[in-house]
Amino acid sequence: MTVTIYHNPDCGTSRNTLALIEASGETPVVIEYLKSPPSRPRLIALLKAMDMPARALLREKGTPYADLGLADAKWSEDELIDFMLAHPVLMNRPIVETPKGTRLCRPSEAVLPLLDKPVRDVVKEDGEKIAYTPET
Repeated sequence: MTVTIYHNPDCGTSRNTLALIEASGETPVVIEYLKSPPSRPRLIALLKAMDMPARALLREKGTPYADLGLADAKWSEDELIDFMLAHPVLMNRPIVETPKGTRLCRPSEAVLPLLDKPVRDVVKEDGEKIAYTPET
């Protein structure tokens, strides 16, 4: 199975998600999207696969969101995508793609249903324990 993670190594949620993927036995394709942002068609495809409007992928904290006035409803879908392409830090993370689906994995355990062999009991970086019981 091919697993791709759009990753920011400075983000705890992204690191936890990557650790969950690796603990499941997968060796993911890791794309550090701040260094290698997706192209416009790729970003549009990711949004479509997640069934998510661009506004829902915007990150406010630690970004130029407020300075750019992105809270204003005047911005179109295409304009918001343009902002994310110009400022990749505006993209929330991590995004994970597998044959089972594509999703923004916040919280990190949102990745578990996307994996063939998800780990059952996990401890996050902050010490929080999570248990995963697959839906039957």
